[in-house]
Amino acid sequence: MEKAIAIITARGGSKRIPHKNIKNFCGRPIIEYSIQAALSSGIFDEVMVSTDDEQIAEIARKAGASVPFMRSSENANDYATMDDVLREVLGQYRETGREFETFCCIYPTAPFVTAKKLQDARALLDTADSVMPVVAFSFPPQRCMILNEEGQLRMKWPEHAQTRSQDLEPYYHDCGQFYFCRTAPFYKYQTTDMPNMVPMIMSELEVQDIDSPDDWEIAELKYKKMLAKA
Repeated sequence: MEKAIAIITARGGSKRIPHKNIKNFCGRPIIEYSIQAALSSGIFDEVMVSTDDEQIAEIARKAGASVPFMRSSENANDYATMDDVLREVLGQYRETGREFETFCCIYPTAPFVTAKKLQDARALLDTADSVMPVVAFSFPPQRCMILNEEGQLRMKWPEHAQTRSQDLEPYYHDCGQFYFCRTAPFYKYQTTDMPNMVPMIMSELEVQDIDSPDDWEIAELKYKKMLAKA
């Protein structure tokens, strides 16, 4: 059994940002950042891209990734989950006689992922089954506002109106960058969200959802700032 595979999931047909997975980000197709981080980390026996799009496949191969098979139409629609895609990929490798102890699912629009972060995440698997990069909410969710039936603003939890921010429990959310998992527990639980899942806590500077053109511009600014600090 081989040690690790990087699975970069790059479905075609993005609606909000056309050709999102191969759109130029700071001078090169954004998917190349994920591929290069995985290759440079030196911890993977295989770095592959799962896609249903021939243009994405061509760019991925030129960047050094493997595209041994195309994604099925069943797992290339809007209703397929990431777990569905991962099961398909691992299953197809298994059919060729290749199995992996661990896998890392890397998003194709994750330029903030670095080889060092992937190496650190792999080290965390020594005592866990799954690793997820997370970031703290920038504003305490306990102080959120809602609209009542009359359209007026009200605090959802008024008991926290006077509570100091530093006294409120921090809440975290998924960075949407990658998941590093042990394969056997993934098959057992059928999801990357396993009971023995641990966090990699990231700074806001290195996290950005990219769902609109404005998000894209902000992500490029953050990326340049991250490079300047390195």
